[in-house]
Amino acid sequence: MAGTTGTPGTPRVLRAMNDRAALDLLLEHGPLSRTRIGALTGLSKPTASQLLARLEAAGLVVATGTTEGRPGPGARLYGVNPAAAHVAGLDVAPGRIRAAVADVTGRTVGRHELPTPGRRPGASVVRQVTDALDGAVRAAGLSRADLHRLVIGTPGAFDPNTGRLRYASHLPGWHSPALLDELAAALPAPFAYENDVNLVALAEQRLGAARNHTDFVLLWNQEGLGAALVLGGRLHRGFTGGAGEVGFLPVPGAPLVRRVTRAGSGGYQELAGSQAVPALARGLGLEDVPRGPYAEVAAALLERAAADPDDGAHHRLLRAYATRLATGLASLVSVLDPELVVLSGAALLSGGEVLRDLVRAELEELAAPRPRLVLGEVRDHPVLRGALESALATTRDEVFDTSRRPSTADRAKGSP
Repeated sequence: MAGTTGTPGTPRVLRAMNDRAALDLLLEHGPLSRTRIGALTGLSKPTASQLLARLEAAGLVVATGTTEGRPGPGARLYGVNPAAAHVAGLDVAPGRIRAAVADVTGRTVGRHELPTPGRRPGASVVRQVTDALDGAVRAAGLSRADLHRLVIGTPGAFDPNTGRLRYASHLPGWHSPALLDELAAALPAPFAYENDVNLVALAEQRLGAARNHTDFVLLWNQEGLGAALVLGGRLHRGFTGGAGEVGFLPVPGAPLVRRVTRAGSGGYQELAGSQAVPALARGLGLEDVPRGPYAEVAAALLERAAADPDDGAHHRLLRAYATRLATGLASLVSVLDPELVVLSGAALLSGGEVLRDLVRAELEELAAPRPRLVLGEVRDHPVLRGALESALATTRDEVFDTSRRPSTADRAKGSP
């Protein structure tokens, strides 16, 4: 048996594999007894006991109580030690930064939101990031030094070839070529960056509607229209990090936009973005169209229409908007042929199942593939949740790798 390709199945490697399997089971099921861990892993009771003693000594598991309601003495229950590691996530948008801290079990233990209005003279992006992070760390009762990893989600994407943020001209102050180096110098732990819609897809893949799916598209519509592409179980980012920037996609029914990066928009954004919904509603004769930020107005209009789809004007709005959404979505599914399409973001979720069904019917008319369409299930700050899940995945791989820790025998011999 081998622990990794080309690595003999030494006792230490085998122990580490069993340790990780047990820790993953505890994360999935919650506190378990020694007997239950043995049954789920196939380990004997003595081996399961040794495993738990080893993980408890390493600070990775703790006793959480005993079983109750059964004859005889209760069995001791063990769970993952929440204090074994902490991570942070940031969701950056024009006007604000949201930050959160989670323990290694995934439980959010601190949150903070920092307003970042306009282009304030002397305002530093690095200072804004550290202030938002510090607010979440304080809310969690921790210090910066307690963090193992941080993931920052932004609109657009940092080009891995240049280190500069692209496709997000509306995010002031984030386009300096030195920004990533400045952040690395200021932050207390290793950090990574990711497109915000990609993080929503990661959250849905781990916790929501895309669980157990390895090929899917997530279509997001909130402040902007974007997509995330998961192919073979992995996010597809593209050569410059811009895969999924579908707002720039030329589509029938919208004027052809040239120099799209200068314009900051494209055909699909103009046709089906949130800003198109109020004008569409007025053109179809809806009265009392509210005013305000496009994303909020679009969500309110579509929610109202979905609540009364039999009303003539509401029905026309839903059908017209579903056709617009399906027009761009048809290009994506025709090229990628995904198993699943997840609809997320305030504008799409507000239309609910009614809008979903209309988009599906239109898509069947416009594209040959027949992916299943579902609504996103991660509704509470999905970008932030995706950032935490990304940070947790890397941190767990590092912290739960007991093959790097000295065994009891090694410590007795004084080995490093």
